[in-house]
Amino acid sequence: QVQLVESGGGLVQTGGSLRLSCAASGLTFGTYAMGWYRQAPGKERELVTTISSVGSTYYADSVQGRFTISRDNAKNTVFLLMNALKPEDTAVYYCNARRSFVGGQYDYWGQGTQVTVSS
Repeated sequence: QVQLVESGGGLVQTGGSLRLSCAASGLTFGTYAMGWYRQAPGKERELVTTISSVGSTYYADSVQGRFTISRDNAKNTVFLLMNALKPEDTAVYYCNARRSFVGGQYDYWGQGTQVTVSS
């Protein structure tokens, strides 16, 4: 079955950096768009960034210029490099794999990894 396993979360001070990884298995990784979402306590899950199967990227305004998404199709892994972290970046970060087909889409989620930015 499909598995997405995130790692790399932790506690960091304001202005610090973290690199999240998401290792995928059970799917044809190169055909999926990959994304990172986050959910802070008491808030809805929000889109952070995506990377298409051909490498096109999108960033939410709140992380533009600070976060970088990348993928290694040979290793079935997507990365999120987070620089200049702020306390408002504190959230559980979720990896997502998505592929559309006529009439629907495949949509898979990881279990999440906690990122805490201290002020």
